[in-house]
Amino acid sequence: MAKTKNIPMRMCIACREMKPKQEMTRVVRNAEGEISLDPTGKAPGRGAYICGSQDCLKKLGGKKLLNKTFSANVPDAVYQGVEEGRVGEK
Repeated sequence: MAKTKNIPMRMCIACREMKPKQEMTRVVRNAEGEISLDPTGKAPGRGAYICGSQDCLKKLGGKKLLNKTFSANVPDAVYQGVEEGRVGEK
């Protein structure tokens, strides 16, 4: 019997659906409290995931979901980076 590789799943903070980690964008808050996009998905800190659907991206910015998730004021540049698909910028 062939082994199947376990695919890591994460929940989108907008639609609350479980999706493969590789298909999602990760935003991370590090120990210093800085919030940024995480292109590798491996940066240390508290992470939040967002899928790429247009509805989720609208909800993310409209309701400021990252602010609620991290209980902090998230810079608009982070929201713009997620919406534009830019990874690795603050």
